[in-house]
Parts: sequence; C-alpha cells; structure tokens
Amino acid sequence: MGESESRAAPERVPLEKVNDYTWQIPKYKPAMRVPGVIFANQALLEKMQTDRTLWQCSNVAQLPGIYKHAITLPDGHEGYGFPIGGVAATDYDNGVISPGGVGYDINCGVRLLSTTLTEAEIRPKLAPLAETIFRNVPSGLGSRRKDFTISSRDLESLVVEGVQWLINRGLGWAEDAEHCEEGGHMANANPDKVSSTAKSRGLTQIGTLGSGNHFLEIQKVDKIFNQKTAKAFGLTHEGQVTVMIHCGSRGYGHQVCSDYLRVMEHAVQKYKISLPDRELACAPGNSSEARDYIEAMACAVNYAFCNRQAIMHWVRQSFQQVYREDPEKFGLKLVYDVAHNIAKLETHNIDGIDKKVWVHRKGATRAFPPNHSAVPADYRSEGQPVLIPGSMGTSSWVLVGTQKAMELTFGSTAHGAGRMMSRSAAKRQYWGGDIKTALEKRGIVVRAASASVLAEEADPAYKNVDVVADVSDKVGIATKVARLVPIAVVKG
Repeated sequence: MGESESRAAPERVPLEKVNDYTWQIPKYKPAMRVPGVIFANQALLEKMQTDRTLWQCSNVAQLPGIYKHAITLPDGHEGYGFPIGGVAATDYDNGVISPGGVGYDINCGVRLLSTTLTEAEIRPKLAPLAETIFRNVPSGLGSRRKDFTISSRDLESLVVEGVQWLINRGLGWAEDAEHCEEGGHMANANPDKVSSTAKSRGLTQIGTLGSGNHFLEIQKVDKIFNQKTAKAFGLTHEGQVTVMIHCGSRGYGHQVCSDYLRVMEHAVQKYKISLPDRELACAPGNSSEARDYIEAMACAVNYAFCNRQAIMHWVRQSFQQVYREDPEKFGLKLVYDVAHNIAKLETHNIDGIDKKVWVHRKGATRAFPPNHSAVPADYRSEGQPVLIPGSMGTSSWVLVGTQKAMELTFGSTAHGAGRMMSRSAAKRQYWGGDIKTALEKRGIVVRAASASVLAEEADPAYKNVDVVADVSDKVGIATKVARLVPIAVVKG
C-alpha cells in the first residue's frame, strides 16, 4: 500500500482542544512518552479523523528519546509509520532514527524561481514555452533525458558534492547553491552505504520530474501579504511570473528507504525496541544501523537537490530557446529550494537547555526564523523562505519562518495541500480529459505525460492549500508572504 492510500483508524484517539487551531492527544496509552499535538482547524481535523493520521501521531509519541510532543501539521494525512505532515525530534544520544519519519521520497521538495516578466508579457509565448519545457524536462514514470548521461563514477561524486557538482559542469549559476537548504549539499553522504540497486535506478533518472504529485508550474504572483519580506525574496509585484519545481529523489531515494526499512526491522529485534507499529522500525541514533542510514539518506538528499538543479537548468534553457535571448535577461533567479522529507541533526532549546536532536520532517518544511545562521545571508534579516505547493491548478504559497516555529514545531511547518483522496479513488471519480479542459478554460496551459495522472492529481483529491497556509499563519509557525497561482502546468 502506497503512502497516499488510507485505511480506517484502528481506534478512536482522544483529543483535547487547546484553541481553534491547536489540539492535543493526551498520553492515553501507557507507552506514550509525550503527548501528540495537532495544528489544524475543525475541518482539517475532521478529515484526519477519517483515517489513521491521529493514531499514527500517538504511535510516534512512543518512540524512544522523543522530546516535547509528536507533531501533526495542518496538511497531515496517513503515511507509512509517521503521518505525512509529521515532525518528531529525538535525543542525539538516547533517541532513535526511523526511516518512516522521512518517507520513501527522500528530499521530495520544492524550488522557486523569480523572473522579471509579467503575465501580460509571457502570455503570447506561454504555450510554446510550456511545450518546450515539457520536451526538455523528462516527466512521467520511467522518463529519462537521452542526451544527458552520467557514469557510475559521476553518480558517486554527484551524491557527495550536491548541486555544486552540476554547477561546476555548467548546469547552473554560481549563486544557485546559496539559496538551497543545506547549501544544496548535505554533509556525511557516503555512497558506500547505498545499494547497487539504488545506484542503478539513480543513473538514468537525474533531471527527471517523475510522476504522481510532482509538477513544474509557470505561475504568477497573485497577492503579496508582506511587502518587505517579498521584496527581499525577489517577489516585487503582483502579476510577476515565477516558476515552481516540485520533485524528489526518484527511484534512488525510494530504494534507499526500502533497503533501510529492512535493516531497521532487524535492528528493532537486535536492540529490543518495543514499537506499536512495525512501520516505525528504527535504530538507536548512535548505532551503526542509524549511522549507515543517515549516510545513505544524505546521498539521496543530495541526489534530489541535483535533480531539481538539472531541471531548473533546462527550464532556463527553455526560456532561451523560445525567446532566443540569454536567460539572465528574464531573471530566472533561484528564490529558494526546500526539502520536505528529511532527518537532520539540529540544536533546539528544550526546557531552557540547548540540545542536539534528530529532527524527522516527513511532509514538513523547515521554517527557521530571522537571524538563524542556517538562513541564507541575504534573507537572514527576514527569515527562511517556506514554499508550500498546492495541488494542480490551485494556488501555492510563499511563507517565512518564525521564532514561534522554533518553540512549537522544532522550526517546521506544512509542506503542501495534503491528500483528501487516494490516487486510485481519484482515478475512479475523475477523467483526465475533463480536468485538462477545465484548467484550460481558466487560462492554464497544460502539458501532461498521461491523462490518468491528471485524474490522480485532480484538485478535489487534495485539501485546500489556502486553508493549510492560513492555519500555519494563524498559529504563527510560518507567516504569509505571497500567494502564487499557475498559468501553465507540466505534469509527469
């Protein structure tokens, strides 16, 4: 069963209302080490109660070494082990690391480009531009770009060095790495900890969009909520054209997760860890199994950064081919690249003491505040850009991280709309041709690898991303900067 499928909750999970946007799961089971906390409005919460989301949150609260609370964000829905939209921090010395707290698509994430163009300026070229991007960026299951190949040795270097490896080979601009989370390079990547199966899957998939909820959109700034921060991020006016890329580590990361879930299932037996759900398979953070997973995961993280970097390069090329002008004329600057599925060693203040913890973000965006050293220097006075993509044809959001996020969610917020309906259910209910027609009637150019993927990703299959962003803003874990809406969609 994939992470987007859902089953009925095995039990009713008790909830205590804290305020209109915060709910607590009390320690109602003896094995719960901490409570659960849910950030949602009433409607989002009711949807979570129809599947195993809250039950999974209560299970995460039973992990050894977990601090403060197990967190479910407003886009939360059932996943593998952890809910998608889940965050947990475990002690560096006495906690555990769980691949289920990262997910199969390691470093699925989003990058946003700003341009100097307005919607009026791009409209005459929009259809050929979308077609050129669709041709240049391989999309769909099993897609690959025939004129871009890397050797096994190249792959080893790429997953260690991250985006700089591509920039050094002309696939990017010198400043791109500065606006990526982790600088586009997670440390401690060790290809020796990655299986040959994962490597073989990764060889042909770099620079590919893939399928499912991954997309590439040409968007426009619909509304600016925070002029000062928007300007710092390069979003200067309503009607400005942007480009958003949403994809991850493809088969490489999926295989890393699969491989290490098996490793962790053995580790649970070896270290005699008691778990409420086998999907939470984990190992002590200081164990060889956990270290191996972190080193392999870092490779997949870097692979995903590189995947989005290569796609961005081909987007810039597409502008050049359509306009026959240097792409720098149109800006096409990287605003930021955020990771959504990742585990990181971070320092957080817990009960007045700074502690090293393993922060698991699974379908969650880092949302660090102003003046944090991990925020790029030119954004540091504002805080970290937070990118929340919507479902196909709906808005996406730029928010900014806050100090309150550090206090409530280990510096995290939502990552997207969150599914309302499984892919198979969406395909039963919707037809791709109808979806395409409806989008085009709204002036949105659509290029897709198949009609079925349009049905799977139909807007009603997802929660309302505007509501998700609003809850984040109301709680204060990331606040609104700008709303973006699509004018062209490229789907795998």
